[in-house]
Amino acid sequence: MARESRSENKPRSIVLFLLKWGFVLALWGILIGGLTLAWFAKDLDEITRQPNFERRFSITVLANDGSVIGRYGDITGQNLNIDQLPEHLIQAVLAAEDRRFYYHFGIDPIGLARAFVVNTIKGRVVQGGSTITQQLAKNLFLSQERTYKRKIQEALLALWLERRLTKDEILSAYLNRIYMGAGAYGVDAASEIYFKKSARDINLREAAILAGLIKAPSRYSPASNPAAANRRADIVLQEMVETGFLKEDENKEKRDGPPIPIRKPDTAESSRYFADWCVEGMNALLGSPETDIIIKTTLDPEVQKGLTEPLVEAVKQKGAESKLSQAAGLILRPDGSVVGMVGGIDYSQSQFNRTTQALRSPGSSFKPIVYLTALEMGWKPTDTIMDEPIQIGSYKPTNFGGKYYGEVTLIDAMTLSLNTVAVQLAHNVGIDRVVGMARRLGIISPLEPNYATALGANGATMLEMATAYLTISNDGILIRPFGILQIEQEDGKVLYQRQQPQLSRVVAELNVHNLKILMESVVRYGTGQAAQFGGYAAGKTGTSQDYRDVWFSGFTNGYVGSIWMGNDDNSSSKRVTGGALPARAWRDAIVAALNDPTPAPYTRIDSPNIFSDMLSRILNDNSSDPQEEYIGAPLPERNEKPQERRGFFSRWYKMQDNAVQPAPAPTRQRFNE
Repeated sequence: MARESRSENKPRSIVLFLLKWGFVLALWGILIGGLTLAWFAKDLDEITRQPNFERRFSITVLANDGSVIGRYGDITGQNLNIDQLPEHLIQAVLAAEDRRFYYHFGIDPIGLARAFVVNTIKGRVVQGGSTITQQLAKNLFLSQERTYKRKIQEALLALWLERRLTKDEILSAYLNRIYMGAGAYGVDAASEIYFKKSARDINLREAAILAGLIKAPSRYSPASNPAAANRRADIVLQEMVETGFLKEDENKEKRDGPPIPIRKPDTAESSRYFADWCVEGMNALLGSPETDIIIKTTLDPEVQKGLTEPLVEAVKQKGAESKLSQAAGLILRPDGSVVGMVGGIDYSQSQFNRTTQALRSPGSSFKPIVYLTALEMGWKPTDTIMDEPIQIGSYKPTNFGGKYYGEVTLIDAMTLSLNTVAVQLAHNVGIDRVVGMARRLGIISPLEPNYATALGANGATMLEMATAYLTISNDGILIRPFGILQIEQEDGKVLYQRQQPQLSRVVAELNVHNLKILMESVVRYGTGQAAQFGGYAAGKTGTSQDYRDVWFSGFTNGYVGSIWMGNDDNSSSKRVTGGALPARAWRDAIVAALNDPTPAPYTRIDSPNIFSDMLSRILNDNSSDPQEEYIGAPLPERNEKPQERRGFFSRWYKMQDNAVQPAPAPTRQRFNE
């Protein structure tokens, strides 16, 4: 009997042992857990006293008609309660972020358990599993670091918020605080930026897009990645079906709605290059803003549109066959105001501004600087010079096409863009003087004092080249391009107002007018004929070595423009020259700009009308004494078609449909045009 009693008590003693030690371990667990929570919570009292309501100050950039072309910093909309928002927006956010929001106590144990398992396997925090309340706690009180300590503090703060706020108050605060990309905080700011409307007015599809943004604002941005935004919106809509907010067969067309069109580069987007440039200028003028800022600028949306379209179209239609992937352009008024700036064909793909940041070889579009230096040193447009093979030291420039034409005038040489003549002029006047002239005209990039510089071998920015052409168009008066008219605070307090600068003449007017004669001839009879549009135009083509950079820069009544095309990797195009695509794009952009009802006046001094007769004699092989002096004559409007007056030039190159047909490229290395 005693043995049976001992055997019966043995299982009971094991159970008691397990219960005893289980209770002890539980007490220790509670104690350790409590101490751990106390340690994690020790900073919470201080944290909750200092909610993070700070944001970066916003910068809004306006075009000259008051339209918004750029927003920067942290942008907030109206603080809206959930009863002011569409029900489908609330449902979309709940389906995407926290479908059990109204049923949990601030923490979702299932979500936390899932995140714990995934993070343990990965060995780092890669998944959140946070509720809306936890996300609000993080945004209000905590940093963005991913650690277990922060997750525990986040959970404790979520419990704290749930005790002090109602569910609707928590959700309203969340929707007004959550980051939605593009500097927007809250659904109302995001709706204004992406859809140009208040969050009160968005439809179901737009609501799904906004809800999908929360997970990864940059990846799912409808502005920069509409395809991904549409795919993410489809997922959110399906989640709304799964949560019961939508029925699968309930008004499917209304539920899905039309997807956001896959964006193509447009005027509004291309204006961001200009807006970025103005923000950089604001920082240089005022430093970092200490309040919300509004920048009023010179950009003309209509001119910008007219500049953007031919550049984008040229690369779209001819880019593949021509091996050109990028284009950029500038249009300025005579007062230096930048009214059009396109830094690339697609801002969403590349924010690099090729008009202000890229150093590209201007090729022969640099030659007017060489000729202006020669004119200043006493040369005249009708002075003659031998176009023939030359060698200066080890440098052997050759003409585009490998042809030489013997004795030519300066106007002939500029019209045909003869390389040997430009180098001889630089040698005659001194390359240092050429570099000095470039500096006076506004080019500040490094220029090597060698003869390749005369052919545009050194890099310069488009803005610098446009400044030089602007100075020429203004008869030798240097005016720096500008884009900012006024900077003010949101309350209207003016922080900066552009003042009329003191004008500085850097070249004598007579010399500039003689240069204009040469540059008009380029467009009327030479390599720039594709830029003709029926009005006055003067300019110069440019093609760098191996066709890497192709340019056309010029001016007309009221505008100065510069066009560049090429590749960011500096690879060669397929024998494209500045007189082809760039000249045509310049023409189209200028024609669009001239539709502006208030073009700025183009000022030229009065002087004898001798230019027409002189050029007629040259073109008809009956030229007078080549030493006859050209003075600053106005360039008269002419009704005759340039191709009807070939004469002298028709022997030099074949003309067909006003286009110059280039000869086969020589095998020797040379600078084109």
